[in-house]
Amino acid sequence: MNTNVIQINKNECVDFQIESSLSFRPLVEYLKGRLKTEKSVKSEFYRFLLEKIEKEKVLLNSIKAKDLVQHKDTLELIFTILTPLMDNEDDLFWALSTPVPDEIFFSTNAFYNFFKDHDPKNKVTKDSEPVEKKQLKFIYNIILNRFYNFTTVIKSEIIYGHVNEETKLTQYYNIQTDTKFVDIKYKGELPELNFEELGRHFQDDNELEYLLKHLPLKYFTFDGFSIISITDVTLQHSIDGIRDALVNHNYQTEAYTHVIQALKSLSGDGNLEFGLMPFLTVNNKLVFDHKEFSQSKLINSAKASNLEEEVFYSLVDKYKENPKAIFVSSINDDQITKDPFLRVLKEAGVCSYSVLPVYYNTQLAGVLEVYSDHEVIIDDKLLSRLRPAMPLIGQLFQYNIEDFNAKMDEVLMDKFTALQPSVQWKFNEAIWRFIQKNNGKAKINEIETVTFKKMYPLFGAIDIRNSTIERNRALKDDLNVLLSHLTLALKAIKKLVTLEITDKILFNCKDWIKRIGNLASSNDESQLNEFLTVEVYPFLSIIKANYPQTADAVDDYFKVIVPETGAAYANRRQLEVSMQLINTEVSQYLEKSQANLQASYPCYFAKFRTDGVEYDIYIGQEIAPNKPFDLLYLKNIRLWQLTSMVEIARLSKGLIGEMPFPLETTQLIFIHSNAIDISFRNDERRFDVEGAYNIRYEVVKKRIDKVLIKDKNERLTQPHKVSMVYFNPDEAKEYMEYIKYMQVEGYFNDDLEQLELEELQGVSGLSALRVGVKYLENKKETVKKLKAKEIESIEKEIASMMEN
Repeated sequence: MNTNVIQINKNECVDFQIESSLSFRPLVEYLKGRLKTEKSVKSEFYRFLLEKIEKEKVLLNSIKAKDLVQHKDTLELIFTILTPLMDNEDDLFWALSTPVPDEIFFSTNAFYNFFKDHDPKNKVTKDSEPVEKKQLKFIYNIILNRFYNFTTVIKSEIIYGHVNEETKLTQYYNIQTDTKFVDIKYKGELPELNFEELGRHFQDDNELEYLLKHLPLKYFTFDGFSIISITDVTLQHSIDGIRDALVNHNYQTEAYTHVIQALKSLSGDGNLEFGLMPFLTVNNKLVFDHKEFSQSKLINSAKASNLEEEVFYSLVDKYKENPKAIFVSSINDDQITKDPFLRVLKEAGVCSYSVLPVYYNTQLAGVLEVYSDHEVIIDDKLLSRLRPAMPLIGQLFQYNIEDFNAKMDEVLMDKFTALQPSVQWKFNEAIWRFIQKNNGKAKINEIETVTFKKMYPLFGAIDIRNSTIERNRALKDDLNVLLSHLTLALKAIKKLVTLEITDKILFNCKDWIKRIGNLASSNDESQLNEFLTVEVYPFLSIIKANYPQTADAVDDYFKVIVPETGAAYANRRQLEVSMQLINTEVSQYLEKSQANLQASYPCYFAKFRTDGVEYDIYIGQEIAPNKPFDLLYLKNIRLWQLTSMVEIARLSKGLIGEMPFPLETTQLIFIHSNAIDISFRNDERRFDVEGAYNIRYEVVKKRIDKVLIKDKNERLTQPHKVSMVYFNPDEAKEYMEYIKYMQVEGYFNDDLEQLELEELQGVSGLSALRVGVKYLENKKETVKKLKAKEIESIEKEIASMMEN
């Protein structure tokens, strides 16, 4: 034990701010109180210490700290009674000081050496708060606690960070002051405090001004001594530092730097370095962004040694299959022969290297590297110090992974919009290379074009039979209704108001009724709309405003032309409801059906709305490079295409009873056996074919919907039939086998036709197969009936479209 006096504020001149005396009177009173209640053997020890203090009468009075050196044996007895018996004073940071800590007069050797060795210049956190202010806070904290049971001014602990000169690591200590042996007296009557007002001063950080005014220290006296203890809290402080990095959401370089520094302090070994390697993936394959997440020694060493990425990835993939802790205390030639990655580490100056797997919710999230340029043995003691940090590092890695995925999704939506899973993997790779090139800088690099080569195309079209004719018929019928009601309104107005202009408009109206039967173009429709907008509607509005007796006639007409409910739109509404019903049901069928198709082999499926529904399918090796492609999958999808067309024809026929405007569909397939190349057009956000020969395929499929049979004025596509257009007779042979099979299975009638087709613009040599769909007579078609609310919703949507 040490009785040398330590001046706490040795380098600063501090005015004492309260009357204070060092004495052992509070301890004496404490011992007397314990002797009245203590029945164990401790009572003898208390009695012995009490008698010794009373015998040394000087200890009962106020005493100078420097004079206590003569009473070392008594102080050692006090130490014994105030500390656990089994504590070793060489490891215990413990001391006695004046009531307001200014002088330490008795301490353990460990405490004395700590204070002597910790040069303030090595202090980590520089506290700019004046010593006088900190002392005032300490004094008022005790006063408010003792007299007012108020304890929120300041904590009685101080966290002290200090750089260890030997290890160069930061160590953290918790300094606590125990004042239970400090008596406080007040001269006079204790003032009352307004704690609501005091609370406001705490918030404004000027509570001391308030307290000095309402609770002046000149009326207080402190008597006794304080106990100071110091605890090494480096481990907990390091863990808190890692947690703070997570809370602050700095997941990349800045957070990694803080975490690595905390891990060094946690280890207590200045020779150790740490690396962080989250497992970022693109298409379930590991990628490493060494520019942004460069805190991995292995990644940086591999890049510096120009190690092929595939070799590196294979090593990590192999590790992921069997993740476990790896410890290499000293890298030697034999180990390098077995594990090539150790060579690049040794070239980077690494002598020992260890890897610890890091998990998040039981899933491997990355690894923690522990390495050094010295030989280091990772023991249980070090692992136990690192263990509390592992869950937090796992959380950090997970945040990192989520940020990376969010960045990928952001570029995906910006450059390509949402994509099908079957092709998204290739876009992910393009995005990854785009991010690497830009590396978080201004986006100066254009993203590469995504291309799939040697893809087999399939095209199908479900068209609504005579949709243009039906639409024109509905329009003419609606215009007849409109003009008929307009004629009635004008005649009613003529009976009530005598105006020459009424006859003129009525004449034009009758003329338009005659012309409606021969309405042939959108130009005629535009002229009629111009007549109504420019002449009729202003006339009706003025008549209604100036001649109130005409209001009923005018209002009746305007009710007729309301798109949502008016009779002048009834036919078009019914037609659009019918068309949407077919398109919705067909689209839903294709979506469900193609989802099952993807299970056999991934393919790209794109569906488009026209008057009916068209779709493109592309299948080939490049769309799923990890799954061997065989023509068997192409045959399977062609057979699916035929069977799905039959099911769609049956579905459409079953919907006729549900449609307010009965419509029929035709089913068309374009057969193309040669593989083509497709690429994604970033400007139009869709796939398109590449090359002159491939473009010919695109031209043909856009023109065959209206192709005629050679030497006949008959369209190839007909209701209740499936038509297949082709160039090559060999293609027809394959499909004829499918048709024969499907005829036996009850899909097709026995009426297969082989047809030659008329030449199209720029296209000749086309032929076709056509076969009738066999409907199920003994089994009622399963039809999804729309609910009244669904039909109402469709009608409102259509009316809105018509208004626009």
